Amino acid sequence: MAQKHKYDVEVGPRGTLELLSQREVAALTSSAHEHQLLDLFRRCALAVLNTGSESDDALAIFAAHADFSIEIAKRTRGVKLIIRNAPASAFVEGRMIEGIRQHLFAVLRDLVYIGTDVANRERFDLASSDGITDAVFHILKHARVLNPDLVPNLVVCWGGHSISRTEYDYTKEVGYQLGLRGLDICTGCGPGAMKGPMKGAAVGHAKQRVRDPRYLGLSEPGIIAAEPPNPMVSHLVVLPDIEKRLEAFLRMAHGIVVFPGGVGTAEEILYLLGVLLDPRNEAQQLPIIFTGPEESAGYFRELDAFLCLALGEQIRERYHIVVGDAAAVGRRMGDGIRKVRRQRRTLGDAYYFNWLLEVPLDHQRPFQVNHESVAALRLSRDLPPHELAVALRRAFSAIVTGNVKDHGIRLIQAHGPFELHSDARLLEGLERLLRQFVLQGRMKLASVAYEPCYRVVPI
Repeated sequence: MAQKHKYDVEVGPRGTLELLSQREVAALTSSAHEHQLLDLFRRCALAVLNTGSESDDALAIFAAHADFSIEIAKRTRGVKLIIRNAPASAFVEGRMIEGIRQHLFAVLRDLVYIGTDVANRERFDLASSDGITDAVFHILKHARVLNPDLVPNLVVCWGGHSISRTEYDYTKEVGYQLGLRGLDICTGCGPGAMKGPMKGAAVGHAKQRVRDPRYLGLSEPGIIAAEPPNPMVSHLVVLPDIEKRLEAFLRMAHGIVVFPGGVGTAEEILYLLGVLLDPRNEAQQLPIIFTGPEESAGYFRELDAFLCLALGEQIRERYHIVVGDAAAVGRRMGDGIRKVRRQRRTLGDAYYFNWLLEVPLDHQRPFQVNHESVAALRLSRDLPPHELAVALRRAFSAIVTGNVKDHGIRLIQAHGPFELHSDARLLEGLERLLRQFVLQGRMKLASVAYEPCYRVVPI
């Protein structure tokens, strides 16, 4: 974490936030203070400037850069950022790397929009399902990542930030196969399985001379400090919370590829399958492929077994498992997306945002992680599958929070592990899956022994 040099710089936007009136500038700079967005922006900005770090310990990152500061300043034609003691890794010969500068202003754009327009109750009804979906749409629209002129070609790739070298190389192979087919990539924008598909797709796109390929990264303030945007991300969007981030993935996706991962990946899978379990989504065309190299076969057997235990054998109809065959993933995904295109055209649904997907309100409501809320979760197979999917998703979200999010780490340090209450039938499968994540090093990037932030207890 030590830095040989730190930099003091002033930077302005290019491509976003530069066309502002004086009134808009005044609103931007004042709102950041009035809504206490500046401290949040400082944390996210430090993470962006720390891109490439081998740590996912938010507290360690903040402690190593306690003297870092960033200020939003007005100028006659917009805003600029005054930065003090920035990490040296963000600069080349004293100049900020262009991708990092773009990510900084993308974070500012989204945090201010979230803190002003989206927080405006007169404009967005965040207590209703339609209102939440409308907010997600407008955040993506404001970030200029919704393009009505593009045919369906966006593949969302999920997977762990802590994966083996073999698994990482495989994600690049799959990305390459997707890129050869002209498919764009969207990930959680961090390292590991979120970076590899973009790197591979870039080669495929180059070979096919694809113009303006998209490498979208969707994050949220609580996770971005632990998973800064990787350098391949060309379009970064910060959503207000994990639930809106997950909905954005599903609304934009034309297909989903899931690589090996830990609890964060399990959370994403449970959100996805929980939504698709809703009878109103039975006819939805959305190709889903779980894939990894041969060494990951055991991982997917365990994951598949747990999903069938929790949600029933019929859940297998919603995904395909492909092991050790990147070309097959590319072919299957290409075929699946052509079916998506035909369905959207037949139903008149937008190519760029899946309005016809029904996301139940329980999946959309933000889950505030603390010891009381986690202990109140009841993980029982007596629940209907769609309700159990919500509870399990929240349980895995709590573990992600305790593992890498700043406030979650502080909660664990102050009060000890979260307690997950599970019935006997589910407890064994849940403990086995979590134990596998720990043994395979899928919980954190740090090389030190993992200290669980949870314990599973019987109901």
